[in-house]
Amino acid sequence: MSGNLIVERERGLLELERRISELRAANATQPVDMSSEIAALEAKYQQILHEVFGTLSPWEKVHMARHPGRPTSLDYISALERFDELHGDRQFRDDPAIVGGFALMSGRAIVTIGQQRGRDTKENLRRNFGMPAPEGYRKVRRLAHVASRLNLPIVTFVDTKGADPGISSEEHAQSEAIAMCLHEFSTARVPIVATVIGEGGSGGALALAIADSVLMLEHSTYSVASPEGCAAILWSDASKAEEAASRLKLTAGDLHDFGIVDEIVPEPLGGAHRDVAAVVGRTLSAIEMSVTRLSALSPEELLEERYRKYRRLGTWHAERMEPIGGR
Repeated sequence: MSGNLIVERERGLLELERRISELRAANATQPVDMSSEIAALEAKYQQILHEVFGTLSPWEKVHMARHPGRPTSLDYISALERFDELHGDRQFRDDPAIVGGFALMSGRAIVTIGQQRGRDTKENLRRNFGMPAPEGYRKVRRLAHVASRLNLPIVTFVDTKGADPGISSEEHAQSEAIAMCLHEFSTARVPIVATVIGEGGSGGALALAIADSVLMLEHSTYSVASPEGCAAILWSDASKAEEAASRLKLTAGDLHDFGIVDEIVPEPLGGAHRDVAAVVGRTLSAIEMSVTRLSALSPEELLEERYRKYRRLGTWHAERMEPIGGR
């Protein structure tokens, strides 16, 4: 993929922001009042902001979900009252692409798990660009199992292009590791709240997203495949990714309409990275409300509601086919 569309469009806005800041600083020290000039620039800035980000296409939302400044799982987890990270899958190694452990959320003990990308090249390499290996998914399963044993709610943060596709991951049973996560989350007798905070790609995302309540940030995406991968499969042409994005129905609005997502968490104009603190606080508040509501249900009620939730997904239509040659 070439450069990020959103980052490229922001360059002019960032320059305008810098000019406004410089004028404000100068206005505070100069005898000449420049308030009218500053107000005009601010109005122009808001106009451009609405023109650029007011209405985003599915392909533009894909780029927004991939924005390098977008808050990661650790941004949300570190905003909790306390977080004690646990490491390792108790079989092979620790996978840095998965972070998880015990946490406190408004005084309530929970187990939280998230897929973690890097902020720079060095960290991205260490965390494999947020693409977990089988060891990461086995760590997820281990933490979910501990949560069930201790009767603690599970809170997950989904943000991955997909599971690691390398030969080593295949040799270590990637598909089996993901399948065991699906089983663990499906049968857990505790409340589960999953939030798609960036990219939700393929089974690698689904492994953390079987939940009683699924939240999704306004400009995040959630899909069976990336637009580039879908285009390569359907048309043997990855350059048709923009068309694939529109057909995949991967936006929060589409998924909410389908009943796959239960709640959309709004983002500021321009994306979550423009006001990280506000987005993190709003998201954690929505998660806390869901956990509180679900905690009032018995384990049997949770399992029954979870079963019904996923049985409701999808529709099918039967068409009567006329036999060849008439009757």
